[in-house]
Amino acid sequence: MVHGWLPETSAIEVVSPSGNCCSGMHALKYAYLSIKSGEVENAISTGSERLSRVLRADTFNEEVEQLIQLKKDPFISFEKEFLRWMLSDGAGAFFLSNKKNETGLSIRIDWLESVSYAHEKETCMYMASEKLEDGTLKGYMDFDAEEIISRSVLSMKQDTKLLGENIVHLGFDKLKTICEKRNFNVDEVDYFLPHLSSEFFRSKIAQKLIDNQMEIPAEKWFTNLSAVGNVGSASVYLMIDELLNAEKLKSGNKIMLAVPESARFSYVFGLLTVC
Repeated sequence: MVHGWLPETSAIEVVSPSGNCCSGMHALKYAYLSIKSGEVENAISTGSERLSRVLRADTFNEEVEQLIQLKKDPFISFEKEFLRWMLSDGAGAFFLSNKKNETGLSIRIDWLESVSYAHEKETCMYMASEKLEDGTLKGYMDFDAEEIISRSVLSMKQDTKLLGENIVHLGFDKLKTICEKRNFNVDEVDYFLPHLSSEFFRSKIAQKLIDNQMEIPAEKWFTNLSAVGNVGSASVYLMIDELLNAEKLKSGNKIMLAVPESARFSYVFGLLTVC
């Protein structure tokens, strides 16, 4: 889609990772590995969201009129309303090169690691489908037109109980194993950039890091959730951009990234060095 809006470019390789919050990081890793392998000298990765169009109240007027079930089971409303208030539009991009920036600071990617737990956990966040009792999904194509509206099939939904039980411990237990494998001590981190969908999770993550003997002091955390919201796949791009433009970074600083995705419980962690 982005390339389609850039007629001045030539024919180039394009890859579009699927997923939610992690897709921007998957794009970054593809670009990083392409350069690291020597396949290309430069690459651009992006993350972008425009969910407002499907989350506006007027989109659900007809649906709400028919969902008498909402009055009987308010929890259904919570599963959907929560997402409507926590997601924002936005976009970001990184330019990657096999050469250091000649003017100003550069940020080197030391490593990026991703993991999925879809093999052991059922779907947590989904859209255009309905979750069945056995945890599997029934897609919108298997509903008739009337059911799609009456059963709120097109709405984005989240299994909040499943989210609370798994999102923090799965990811940050994995981060511990990554750091042990790489013989990396989080005491070396100067800035910790966790992608937070809600401030609710800040204390949960902080406590989990303490439990895993990986405490990162609060003064090292950097987020901009309160200013720009949860922009999904673009959140890390926007955090790094803001941190860089705040002129806080110095050569040698270590930046740790942590991006959780609730959809099928996947995560991407990374370590960057300012140079």
